Amino acid sequence: MRSRASTAAALTRSHQNQTRSNPPPPLPASCAWGYPYPTMADEQLPDPTQIPGAPHPRETETLFGQSQAEATFLDAMTSGRLHHGWLLTGPRGIGKATLAWRIAAALLAHPPSDTDALFAPAPTLAIPPDHPDRRLLLAGSHPRLFLLRRGHDEKTKRLRATISVDDVRALRGFFSMSAADGGRRVVIVDAADEMTVQAANALLKLLEEPPANAALLLISHQPSRLLPTIRSRCRTLRLSPLSAEDTAAALAQAGFASEESPALATLTAGSVGDAIRLLAMDGLPLYADLIKLLTTLPHLDRPALLKLAESTTGAKNAPRFDLLLDLTETALARMARAGLTGPPQAQAAPGEALLLQKLSPDARAARTWATLAEDLSSRARHAQAVNLDPAQVILDMAFRIEQTAHRLAA
Repeated sequence: MRSRASTAAALTRSHQNQTRSNPPPPLPASCAWGYPYPTMADEQLPDPTQIPGAPHPRETETLFGQSQAEATFLDAMTSGRLHHGWLLTGPRGIGKATLAWRIAAALLAHPPSDTDALFAPAPTLAIPPDHPDRRLLLAGSHPRLFLLRRGHDEKTKRLRATISVDDVRALRGFFSMSAADGGRRVVIVDAADEMTVQAANALLKLLEEPPANAALLLISHQPSRLLPTIRSRCRTLRLSPLSAEDTAAALAQAGFASEESPALATLTAGSVGDAIRLLAMDGLPLYADLIKLLTTLPHLDRPALLKLAESTTGAKNAPRFDLLLDLTETALARMARAGLTGPPQAQAAPGEALLLQKLSPDARAARTWATLAEDLSSRARHAQAVNLDPAQVILDMAFRIEQTAHRLAA
């Protein structure tokens, strides 16, 4: 059996042989992942569209918990109402990218006809791995698919923080190539929230005057950040957070089966991506330490606080610092919610339910914790931007939480 690398190489050589007589215009190095021509720089960089340690969304065989979104797209595909622009929205890590790749595979595998209603695709978006178009997708060499993502900055030798206008302009070269088999061309934008204003305006022109037989799939974690004109020119597919059962199934499929799946689903609000991150970084024990510390309010345990803060110092602990900031924001958000709806039915750490009931017993406390969460989140982002000492940032946040607990207890 061929290895994935040898299969990819064979498929790439086949495509090159088919197009050698009429080579397409070259795409610039800034062109996202490199569909259909990966650059050496892009291949050596981490993929911003993939969770470290987890399978790439294009490799995921089963999408859990999003049957309604799949059914909505299939209905449009089979009824002749296939819109050219689709906006896939919802929190991070719930399957938007996986759905985008499943849609792309289905669109590429089914050639367009005079009316899409004339052909009847399978009742699901599942395209077998041995299908020619799916094989090309898995190999990263499908000539009719373009993945638009953050490109490579040749000066810093790193991925850019945003999708630039040059990244979007690379689509001109992609769409200038005629599909030899007359099939659809698909663009996945992951994530559309990362586009600069100039990039968004450039993409808007494509949405306003889309090429024939083209589909643009925009993944958005925060659609409110997009231009209203982009949102209005796309049909929206809203994905929902996963249930505890679907989270457990998705984690097992990704190779992260865990007995702590219920706690992970509770803490991450149904985001498999966040659950994988917590498992990979021992996030549950860290959250348990945070909850244990907060149970000492309104007088925080100083030695325990100092130990927790000092564990975030140093370059090697930068990911732990980022994670602790996120978990603190999550804990405060759960406090605010508890004041309105009562303590959670499922705990993410031992003693959490009692703690939330104690610190946030009513709507007044809920508003107070929500306001503090927003303020601390803003201060934390500023602290990261100016490279303040992580331990000092954690201590400052903890003391502000302590002051708030004192006011509420008075």
